[in-house]
Amino acid sequence: HPIGATGVGQIVEAFEQLTGRSGERTVNDAKIGLTQNFGATGASCAVHIFQSV
Repeated sequence: HPIGATGVGQIVEAFEQLTGRSGERTVNDAKIGLTQNFGATGASCAVHIFQSV
């Protein structure tokens, strides 16, 4: 897959969950979202924590 696509997809999903835009996938009353992704065969790692405001 394209570089960065997995991480971007996770962030979009977290945003949609926290804003209630996930349709049938929506987690009720979600307040915090977390994404985690490894890249470069484990040489890099990114963790993002989001909060609904």
